[in-house]
Amino acid sequence: MNHYLDASNQIAGRLASNAAKMILNGDNVFIVNAEKAVISGRKEITFKEYKQKTDRGDPVHGPFYPRVADRMLKRIVRGMLPKSPKGRESFKRLRVYISVPEELKGTEFAKIKNSTNSLECQFTPLSAITKHLTGKKYD
Repeated sequence: MNHYLDASNQIAGRLASNAAKMILNGDNVFIVNAEKAVISGRKEITFKEYKQKTDRGDPVHGPFYPRVADRMLKRIVRGMLPKSPKGRESFKRLRVYISVPEELKGTEFAKIKNSTNSLECQFTPLSAITKHLTGKKYD
């Protein structure tokens, strides 16, 4: 079964945990608008944490952390999968996109109810983190 999810105004961690459950059950998951997913917390602290993650390690030998929103969200989902052959096989059933690609235009996208952003605290969209890390803007 295919699940088509829209990450607009969704909390990234909650969205990722639900997507991880779906792909572990054998379903294919397509997530669009990854740049619009949000991370809770103060903007300055979030920027500092992601900058530290990308600067960590050796430029040749890693560890490597993504700087683009779709790959960041995919990495968040990967962290919620088991570190086993089943987890690695399940990860292949996940596709994450910035905005909506041409082949998925006209598809009905679902939003996960418990991951919708109703935060009263500060939050940062993944697009702002990407812009902070790379200097490029992805709309």
